[in-house]
Amino acid sequence: MATLVQSHPYSKEPDIRLEDYLDDKLQSTTDFESLDSLLANVEVQRSQLQAQLNDATKELQDARRAAQDRQGGISQSVEEFQKLQESIDVRLKIVAESNAPEEAIRRLDQPMKQLQKVELAYQYVSLLQDVENLRLQARSHLPQSPKAALQPYSRLKKLSMRLKELQGIADGAATHLVSYVERITDHLWDEMKNTMSEEMDNILKKRNWPQGVEPIAEMDAEWLQCFEKLVDLQLPEVLFSKHVVALLPFEALAKPFIQWFRFQFMGNSATSNPQSFGTFCIPQFLSLIDKWEGFFRDNVGYVLASRFQNTKVRGLSVYMDPACALITALLPVMREKINAMVQHGLKNPQSLSSLMVQLMDLDDEIRSRFNYDGGDPDRGWAGLTSEVLEKHFDDWFKAEKDFALERYHAIMNSSDARNIDYDYSSIGKMKPTYGAVRVTDLLKSVTSQYERVRRFSHKLRFLIDIQLHILDDYHDRFKDSLDAYYTINSTLGRTLHGVTKEQAAALEGTGAFESLCKVLGSSDHIITTLKDWSNEEFFVTLWEQLQTRARRTDGDGDITSGMSYENVKDRTSADVGSDGDGGILFDETIAAYTNRRKSAEEYLVAALIDSNQKAFRPYLSKSQWTTISDDSHVETTHLSITPELDEPLTILKRNLTFLASALSTAVYRRVCREALEKMQDMLWASILMAQNFTTLGAAQFARDLDALSSLIDRHILDGSIALGTLQEGARLLNLPLEADSGVITLKHASDCVFTDNTEAKKLLAELGLASLTPANARKILQRRVENSE
Repeated sequence: MATLVQSHPYSKEPDIRLEDYLDDKLQSTTDFESLDSLLANVEVQRSQLQAQLNDATKELQDARRAAQDRQGGISQSVEEFQKLQESIDVRLKIVAESNAPEEAIRRLDQPMKQLQKVELAYQYVSLLQDVENLRLQARSHLPQSPKAALQPYSRLKKLSMRLKELQGIADGAATHLVSYVERITDHLWDEMKNTMSEEMDNILKKRNWPQGVEPIAEMDAEWLQCFEKLVDLQLPEVLFSKHVVALLPFEALAKPFIQWFRFQFMGNSATSNPQSFGTFCIPQFLSLIDKWEGFFRDNVGYVLASRFQNTKVRGLSVYMDPACALITALLPVMREKINAMVQHGLKNPQSLSSLMVQLMDLDDEIRSRFNYDGGDPDRGWAGLTSEVLEKHFDDWFKAEKDFALERYHAIMNSSDARNIDYDYSSIGKMKPTYGAVRVTDLLKSVTSQYERVRRFSHKLRFLIDIQLHILDDYHDRFKDSLDAYYTINSTLGRTLHGVTKEQAAALEGTGAFESLCKVLGSSDHIITTLKDWSNEEFFVTLWEQLQTRARRTDGDGDITSGMSYENVKDRTSADVGSDGDGGILFDETIAAYTNRRKSAEEYLVAALIDSNQKAFRPYLSKSQWTTISDDSHVETTHLSITPELDEPLTILKRNLTFLASALSTAVYRRVCREALEKMQDMLWASILMAQNFTTLGAAQFARDLDALSSLIDRHILDGSIALGTLQEGARLLNLPLEADSGVITLKHASDCVFTDNTEAKKLLAELGLASLTPANARKILQRRVENSE
């Protein structure tokens, strides 16, 4: 009970639940009869509760003791851990200060390397064993089943290629292994080909190929079967090769042809001489292919089509066309012959030049006659010429340049190089010199030498370093000639440099005209030729290729090897690299020659004017225009020309005759028109405006003008129009003193002209004098002596 009191400190307080319990059990007096049983029940419950309380107290005490024990264990564990940590720290410090790990690593390093070597050796040997097994498997299937032999060979080939790739990644490791596998693979392939080729050789011997076979014959079944086996064997090589390969059956079939070729053209016979290459070797080589072309196409064309039609090489004639396959098999021996020819040509440049032309002809024949594409259907076969030029272009270029320059200097040094070729073109066309015609012919021959060359850089070097070089030198000669002419004819030049008798004599008569016409006609010839060339397909294509490359450089760097953008632009055209469609290859050269042509024409006009002035000098000084005649009206047709005019007319006729023979109609008329206009100004100022005229003097002047105009019109159609103003002035000057009614007299004209400009214009219009002004009309009428009286 004491325990209950201690456990329930509020037991003295009324317990509502107890009261409710008692009220429920003791509701009436009769309920007190069961009080003993009620107390007994309560006692039982109390006993149970006390037991439960005791158990809970004991469990609490046990839990407290366990917690104390556990706390003590944790504390002990913490202490042990701290001691262990301190021990570890001490040992780590000892280890850090010690070299024992490195020593251990060093001790293990050698065994590990040995282990790696052992593993590598095992893999090495295993790989070699696999290579040997694949080789034996491939050999076991030959010659019965070449397709079956291809399976192990293909695996071996892929292994070899994979090793090659891995070697590159590994910086060239395992060189001997890679080389060995590659060598085994190549040897196996050669062995497979030889095995199958031997079978073909035996078949060919039985049929006495080619002597015993007619070009129109058919292959038998055994022959075709062997042919098909060889094609099947080579199929993977054809499909995976990056280069054109000769087909095995054609190599076997071509062996007799190659032996014949070596005997005929690579031995000691006369046909083996270098001189016979173009006349015998090439024609017979082409004839051989032409002879057997139909035989192979008829017999094995379908075999090649069936094997390659559905592959990536179906568009290549070297595999699809039997004739082209034969050419591929024969080209190696032709290359040997060509190499020998090149070595001979290197010692003899003239032979090298001839050889290159022959090779280009051979390439063109093979392409055109047999449609040979060389494995490149888009760009076509590069040709044997390209193969030679890859190694020997510089040698060939030097030879061609030396020949071109030698011929150019020979042309310039020839005795007639500076003579005008009057037979070059018909009347009315420009006449160049013999030298100019020969220079353009030389340049055309140079073009023919390189126009079939395929590489752009090679063609550009020929254009710039040979053709434009010659044109520039020829242009400099024209410039020097004009400079010399100017020096001789200018006062300053004669003062500074002097003039020899020979130089002065060379310009007498038509000498000056001839000298200038040479430059004028030759420059025009060069310009016309270059413009014509610029429209030719070859030069148009070359210009387009140049533009494409120039645009890629963006104005910086080299267009080709050794040729900078600026250098090429300066030598060809300012439009190089531009986005427009203008420009041609010869723009700069044409511009230079155009300047020389313009200068020559200007000098020619000046020379013609000077010649006229000198010729007319005695005529201008004539003072007999005031001669009086008894007749008041003089017919000009009854008069003879003034004696002082005979020489000028003779010289003018000579000059016009010469110029007409050397110049084109347009240039001739342009030059003469300018000179005649100056002549009109001279006669106008020195005679018409300076002299006084009587009726007879005016008629004489008109007669002289008629003679002059008649001469000019005979040489230049309507050329006297250039003297139109002077002729109208002479008509006004020749108005009669007296005339029938309706005819304007001198007095009437004078009255009208001096009245005012309106009357003067009416008079001039009535007389049909359209080019005269009222002021000029007054001055002319004042020259009449009769008006001054």
